[in-house]
Amino acid sequence: MTVIAAFLAIFLTPSLAKTDQSQLLKRIDEDHNANIDIHGSIALIHDTNPWSEWDGILDYSRGYLAAKLFSKKVCVLTKMDKVILPSLEVLQKALHNKQLPRNHTSSKGVTYVVLPTRVKNVAQYGKPINDLCRGFPTYFAQQRPEGCALALDPQSCFKARIYTNTYGFGILICGEIPGL
Repeated sequence: MTVIAAFLAIFLTPSLAKTDQSQLLKRIDEDHNANIDIHGSIALIHDTNPWSEWDGILDYSRGYLAAKLFSKKVCVLTKMDKVILPSLEVLQKALHNKQLPRNHTSSKGVTYVVLPTRVKNVAQYGKPINDLCRGFPTYFAQQRPEGCALALDPQSCFKARIYTNTYGFGILICGEIPGL
């Protein structure tokens, strides 16, 4: 765990050092330990749950979500659906245990299917995502439409959560990862 924290401090801090807005939440639940750190238009997520350890970036300015899945030894990149994923405003309010906006309607999560094509140039998606995925093969994922009848093998799915005291959102990343 210390190595991961050091990695984030070494590689992500310089790229985000120019921002002065930072909130940090540490939520400890029975099996869940997550940190969410907001810098400008980027939310960094570090989940140390031993059953689903992952790091993630929600880059609202570029419109991408990246998730580094430690158990699968892979990084997954996808376009953010800003209608379904929590907004920065919602995350900031949840971090401070404030009332969520009345118009906030969130499904309980979203499912992505990993595509077999490997990302050749992760750097084009910005320094924070490049730093997060460095050293891990990176694949695109496509959002699965809600209610779609695609058959997914539950054993091929990775469950990730964005979780605070007042807010919870699930991300399911499914599919066979090529080469693993």
